[in-house]
Amino acid sequence: MPDSPRLQHLPIALFAMVMGLSGLTLVWQKCASIFDLPVTIGQGLLVLTGTLFALLLSAYGVKLMRHPDAVRAELNHPVKLSFFATITISLILMGTATRHMLPDLSLTLWAVGASLHLVLTLFIVDRWMHHDHFQVKHINPAWFIPAVGNILVPIAGMTHGYEAASWFFFSIGLIFWMILLTIIFYRIIFHDPLPGRLLPTLFILIAPPAVGFIAYVDMVDAIDPFARILFNTGLFMTLLVASQIGRFARLPFFLSFWAYSFPLAAMTIATLIYQQHTGTGWAQWLSVALITVTTGVILWLSMLTLQAAGRGQICVPE
Repeated sequence: MPDSPRLQHLPIALFAMVMGLSGLTLVWQKCASIFDLPVTIGQGLLVLTGTLFALLLSAYGVKLMRHPDAVRAELNHPVKLSFFATITISLILMGTATRHMLPDLSLTLWAVGASLHLVLTLFIVDRWMHHDHFQVKHINPAWFIPAVGNILVPIAGMTHGYEAASWFFFSIGLIFWMILLTIIFYRIIFHDPLPGRLLPTLFILIAPPAVGFIAYVDMVDAIDPFARILFNTGLFMTLLVASQIGRFARLPFFLSFWAYSFPLAAMTIATLIYQQHTGTGWAQWLSVALITVTTGVILWLSMLTLQAAGRGQICVPE
């Protein structure tokens, strides 16, 4: 692959696009099973997601070989560090999306993704514990990303029969979500406001309870009181960020806008599952609204990203 001046500045945050498209794939797979819609929508999205992941992984691999100092700088960055987990999460999500169509491929993707994610979680937590330059102002909801990856593992893990491993990863993700949630709200309330570039990461507040609900219901196969707590926490976080739509509307486009995508997809799937189990009318209407919003937002983000790439605004020095 020929080198390019832009390759050095290829951001690890681009893998959040794969998470968003994987989430949309899972939304439309769920829609196909509930509403008897064509499965080709989900299949097409899965092919698109897999292709994008392969391209980004290849490009970032070349960056690692040719510009190792740039990769090392991202690993030492208080915000970008957490985005390395988007690579392993992408593997877990694609393993989840293929679990019914291609079970052997799904098991391979899931096992590799989960194993690497455990290693990466240990590495990131070690960096957090033994750093020499992180400050409270550096923490933001992007720090949830490694925790969310652990909570995702049981969704495919239970399908493949790995119950003990599923509970192990779920427990890790749940505990670190609670720890980080406390620190992040402390930072938001008592320190300087998040800068505009990081403001979209507030949407990540939705992801842990929404994904936690999906995984927990898969493990216990019921809507019990704890499941309701997770679902309603996710619903409140969705309302919280929706109430601030005016702040987001005034922002110029950043790649961090992709933080809108996966959390919305997770909450959409959670609502579909909640409606399936409870049969409540309001959940059905809410799920239809969220399907529309999530699909529209990801199409909008894709268009903005392509436009920014066409103008040479991606893969540039910050």
